[in-house]
Amino acid sequence: MTLASLHPVGGVDYPRTFRELEAWFPDEPACLDYLARLRWPTGFVCPRCGAKRAWQLSRGLCRCASCRKETSVTAGTIFAATRLPLKTWFAAAWYVTNQKLGVSALGLQHALGLGSYETAWSMLHKLRRAMVRPGRDKLSGEVEVDESYLGGVTPGKHGRGAEKKAIVTIAVEKRGRGMGRVRFARIRDTSGDSLLPAIEELIELGSVVSTDGHAGCTGVAGAGYMHDRHSLYASGDPAHVAMPRVHRVASLLKRWLLGTHQGAVRPQQLDYYLDEFTFRFNRRGSNHRGLLFYRLLEQAAQREHVPLAAIIGGRTL
Repeated sequence: MTLASLHPVGGVDYPRTFRELEAWFPDEPACLDYLARLRWPTGFVCPRCGAKRAWQLSRGLCRCASCRKETSVTAGTIFAATRLPLKTWFAAAWYVTNQKLGVSALGLQHALGLGSYETAWSMLHKLRRAMVRPGRDKLSGEVEVDESYLGGVTPGKHGRGAEKKAIVTIAVEKRGRGMGRVRFARIRDTSGDSLLPAIEELIELGSVVSTDGHAGCTGVAGAGYMHDRHSLYASGDPAHVAMPRVHRVASLLKRWLLGTHQGAVRPQQLDYYLDEFTFRFNRRGSNHRGLLFYRLLEQAAQREHVPLAAIIGGRTL
């Protein structure tokens, strides 16, 4: 069968219920066809010669009609080199996106009947790596910014200056009295040399950046932003009153890490847990859980496979 065009008129649709999921993806060929549509949304393109026609072979391979190169549908996706059926991966993606507060590896193992905890753990980490797409839009408008410290309870200082904890910059769009999108960035310390690059990474130039009176934020205006500075000392307001949105997000994030994941987050993997929280928080108002499943698989089809050896390692926070 020729693959001159890989997606039907109107684009790729998505299942709305678990019953539809089972009907749509009864076997591996159905999953491969769907993944091909996601990987090549405007039609097949040969990675060698750029031709746009191919023949679909068995085992998930496509043969270019021009240069005859064979390309795997899963190559160049997070599913490359997997030993699990795509049907299992699709069920995992559905389960992950349909649990409002997320899932643990143990929960995924039980839900899918997987043979080992390690398999479920690996699947979750690979799916997390597809939850935030490269080149995403930055935050804009009015944005609250502050830092938070993530990690276990340790003796010593609290707040800025705490040791042995990960420091995360939190940026939250203001939407009236509510909140828009969130973004996170890990930083080395709370100096201006660390904070300003993080703000530039997360927020569009020209936006209004609201911060507390911390000295590390004094260069915000000079970096091309309008700086709305709240001095907690001068106002007498507690931090959660002056900066309610970032403090609310920080509280939700810590509760999520401790609740869903029991605080068992390794430092070198924290960024991907932040990606998952971002994915869930920014889509918290979605009424179509099937659309979240589609978005996750769409991004998974565009992200390179990460070997398990590159994921494993490190201590727990």
